[in-house]
Amino acid sequence: MTLFLLFALALVSGLVAYISLRPNTFKIARSTILDAPPERIYPEINDFHNWEKWSPWAKLDPEQKTTYDGSPLGAGSTLEWSGDNKVGAGKMTIKESSQNERVRIKIEFFKPMQAVNDVQFDLKPIGDTKTEVQWTMSGRNEFVAKAIHAFMNMDKMVGGQFEQGLANLKAIVETQS
Repeated sequence: MTLFLLFALALVSGLVAYISLRPNTFKIARSTILDAPPERIYPEINDFHNWEKWSPWAKLDPEQKTTYDGSPLGAGSTLEWSGDNKVGAGKMTIKESSQNERVRIKIEFFKPMQAVNDVQFDLKPIGDTKTEVQWTMSGRNEFVAKAIHAFMNMDKMVGGQFEQGLANLKAIVETQS
């Protein structure tokens, strides 16, 4: 029995040490090229009212509740959501909005776990008719987040959702006249 307890203690201690040594920060980024100039893409990102059309999370829970507050668009604009366990609950606030170049967002998750991260969309023109759009999320990894990241590939999971959102955005923007 004592040997079993020592083995279990060593196993738990090793696991705690492994998790503790994981990175303190994370960054997930995806990009795509859209056949449209930045001025056609920027309004879709800078106005939370447009996100329902292209966000990969908007269709996961048709019953989710969303509320908008603050400025109608751009810096100061907020979107708060509450839904089932697939979408949880949280709030996004546009912190910076640089016309046709960048949108920076503070995203707060309330459920199922609490976290605060930074999201950024960068629009880089390619010639006169194309734009590279990069979607990035970064933040701090506390112990629980480190443990989750140790056993789940968050880059692949969230990155896949970013890829879907960028594909949805591309489809919308490229079909606009």
